[in-house]
Amino acid sequence: MDYSVARRRMVQQQIIARGINDSRLIDAMNQVPRHFFVDEGLRGHAYADGSLPIGHKQTISQPYMVAAMSAALELQGQERILEIGTGSGYQTAILAMLAKRVYSIERIPALAARARKVLDQLHISNVNIKIADGTLGWKDQAPFDGILVAAGAPDVPHEYLAQLAVGGKLVLPVGGFNQQSLIRITHLGEDQFRREELMGCRFVPLIGEAGWAETDNA
Repeated sequence: MDYSVARRRMVQQQIIARGINDSRLIDAMNQVPRHFFVDEGLRGHAYADGSLPIGHKQTISQPYMVAAMSAALELQGQERILEIGTGSGYQTAILAMLAKRVYSIERIPALAARARKVLDQLHISNVNIKIADGTLGWKDQAPFDGILVAAGAPDVPHEYLAQLAVGGKLVLPVGGFNQQSLIRITHLGEDQFRREELMGCRFVPLIGEAGWAETDNA
């Protein structure tokens, strides 16, 4: 089945119509086949305006949210990005089109393996994936020019701030278990940070040492 028409419609109606005009991001979302990242039975809904389940109590984010979070990083193409929550790998693929290299952490091995397989099928080679507690970041690859967290945190983990390069941006949902605000934090230098609230959102919980406990997600 040819999904190109549905993909173009998604970009026009859900991304451009909502005010996102970054040409590189729009090109990436026109190119990356979102239906590759969902179960075969849900492919007919891959370009709909909403999130979809991917198993293990996780979701593939709404296309607009993927675009909005990517746009908030203001990427130029030479950045090293840390992604927390590989999930389906769709957000990872979009970031890989926009940055020099993506370091992605997933705590669920089956999701990491499936995402790696799809990225390899699409010949996306500038992504490193590891299975670990994402709330601790990826210290031995820091600092990062951007950090994107695809799960809701009760507060901003200190590790992310410590691993953010000067001038870099951290984008993450912060708030309660079921509702958060999307926050952008910019490292201004000398341990100074600017915090902006972008919009309301709802993500699966960020599980780990510096996030929610696994029992909260039971």
